[in-house]
Amino acid sequence: MPKNLEAVIDIAAPPDRVWAVVSNLKRMPEFSPQCVRMLPLGAPKAGTWVLNLNTDGKKYWPTTARIVRYEPNQVFAFKINENRSIWSYTLEPTEHGTRLIERRDVPNGVSWFSRRSINAALGGELPFEEELVRGMNETLGKIKTVVEAHN
Repeated sequence: MPKNLEAVIDIAAPPDRVWAVVSNLKRMPEFSPQCVRMLPLGAPKAGTWVLNLNTDGKKYWPTTARIVRYEPNQVFAFKINENRSIWSYTLEPTEHGTRLIERRDVPNGVSWFSRRSINAALGGELPFEEELVRGMNETLGKIKTVVEAHN
């Protein structure tokens, strides 16, 4: 059964500076090792559709998503239509900047098709989820580097 996943990093910059990077969906391929392309169909806001192209380095697959939360300087979340997972970036102000939390939530599990695809093509749920957590930590590390470089 898929589980919720989380990665956290502290960034020495205020939430508005972190938000400027996190909310720019076209930049996500710079940070995420799995994201090849993220294309919002219109201005990002709750309800906006997003087209995605993902990779594990060998295989590629498209997904579609809908932004479900878009609260500037606080939270950005989108739901992947194909597997029902919800990905979010939450920004929390700290004494020295911002805590950025990336989560993958699966409140209703993932679809049967997604589970079968992960098992057949991506090595099974456990290795796939371990790779997702590695990717989440890599993504947050790269976002931190970019944001802090512009301090």
